[in-house]
Amino acid sequence: MVKPRSTGENGFTLVEMVMVITIIGIIGAIVAVFIKAPIDAYFDSARRAALTDVADTAVRRMARDLRKALPNSVRNPNDQCIEFIPTKTGGRYRTGGDSSGGGNPLDFSAADTGFNMLGLNSALPANQQIAANDVVVVYNLGIPGSDAYVSTGGSINTAAVTSVVSGTGTLGNETYIGITSRQFPLPSGSNRFHVVPGGEKIVSFLCSGGTLWRKANYAYPTSIADTAACSTSIAGGGTIARLANNATCTFVYNGSDLQRNGLVQMTLSLTDASGETVSLYHEVHVDNSP
Repeated sequence: MVKPRSTGENGFTLVEMVMVITIIGIIGAIVAVFIKAPIDAYFDSARRAALTDVADTAVRRMARDLRKALPNSVRNPNDQCIEFIPTKTGGRYRTGGDSSGGGNPLDFSAADTGFNMLGLNSALPANQQIAANDVVVVYNLGIPGSDAYVSTGGSINTAAVTSVVSGTGTLGNETYIGITSRQFPLPSGSNRFHVVPGGEKIVSFLCSGGTLWRKANYAYPTSIADTAACSTSIAGGGTIARLANNATCTFVYNGSDLQRNGLVQMTLSLTDASGETVSLYHEVHVDNSP
């Protein structure tokens, strides 16, 4: 006689369920051990990448500004700050009259109120065009008698621009630059002049209180021992902007030889809340040919 098949469903016993949960737990723990290191490495890499991006942006900003420094204007009062006079453009001044006896050459024998620049100011990129209130500097050596930081007394080699007129000269391919009356102390051997932007006549970078700052357009210090460049306080309508937080930096300037470019060495270190630190070292060559 055939025994009838049971219609009930067989299930798991409690022991079987506990064994399955235990095995899954063991497998999960083993998997977690293997994937923890790659996950930690990913977050570490992301954190370092974020720090590196901020540091790289700050270093590139400083390098870009330093490359435009007026020759022989970079000063390094201490290893926490560096100071310089920025330029927007430069050109060559006329040294003698044209074929008709005109041409407005720059006179070094007496105070002059204007001269012709070779070339058209209007042909320059908009951010490099010379404008009123900019400052013309001729043959800056960074020494007494030829120092763009000195704005009072005798032997001043800077003059404010009062007017700019493109299209002058016999051929109409020169630019007349009007300046405040000035007798420049020394002519440039290559007849060159530089132009400092009127809205940003001086710049410094400094690390103070764990922050990297950029200062601009503050009152000119009168000596390299002056602390204005290395202080977060500003004067004379200046501005200050934060470039990076949790920063330490070192600036070293080597530029005593006027026959060669100066060299600025920058080290910037940034640290985040977890203690992760990145350090960047960068060198900037500065043109010191006046």
